[in-house]
Amino acid sequence: MLLRHKALFSLAFAGLACSAAHGQDDAPHRGRKYKAPPVTSHVEVDVVKGTNQKPVANAAVVFRSVKNGKDEGNLEVKTNEEGKAVIDIIPTGSEVDVQVIAEGFATFAGHYKLDEASRTISIAMLKPRAQVSAYVDTSGKESDRAVGVQEPKRTSTSPVIQSPKPTNHTSDPSPTAPVSTPP
Repeated sequence: MLLRHKALFSLAFAGLACSAAHGQDDAPHRGRKYKAPPVTSHVEVDVVKGTNQKPVANAAVVFRSVKNGKDEGNLEVKTNEEGKAVIDIIPTGSEVDVQVIAEGFATFAGHYKLDEASRTISIAMLKPRAQVSAYVDTSGKESDRAVGVQEPKRTSTSPVIQSPKPTNHTSDPSPTAPVSTPP
C-alpha cells in the first residue's frame, strides 16, 4: 500500500512538473519586446582639394539624416590624413544632408539618398569665391577677402564721437513733492 502511494505521488509530481514547464510558455510576457536595430549603410566620404586632388585632413563632415519624415539626428566626423570620413550608423533608406567645412575652403553642402548598403561620396573642395551679386558678374572670380575674414578692416582716422549724456529738461531745477503736516 505504501508502495502504491509513492507511485501515485511520483506520477502526480511528474504531471505537475510538466504542466508547470508548459505554463511558462503560456504566460504573458512582461517587459519590453526585443526590437532589432535598423539596417544601416556604410558611408565613406573622400574630401580632396579641387585644384590638385590631394586629401584634406581634419575637415569637419556633418551628417544630418531624415528617414520617413523623422529627423534621425546630426553627427560630425573629422577626416583622417587620407581625407576620408567613415560612418556606419545611418539607416538605409534615409535622406542625408552632408556638409563639409575645412579651413581655407568654401563650405560644401550636398543632399544624398542612401538606398544601398555601401556608398562612397567624393567631394572636391574649392577656394572661397566672390559673393554672388545681381548687379555685378562675379561667376568664377576669387574672393577678395582673405580666408576667415568676415568684415573688412576700417582704417578711419577720424576720432570716435560719443553721444552726449541725456539731460533733464524741466523748468524747475529742484522739483519737490508737497509736504503734508499732521493737524
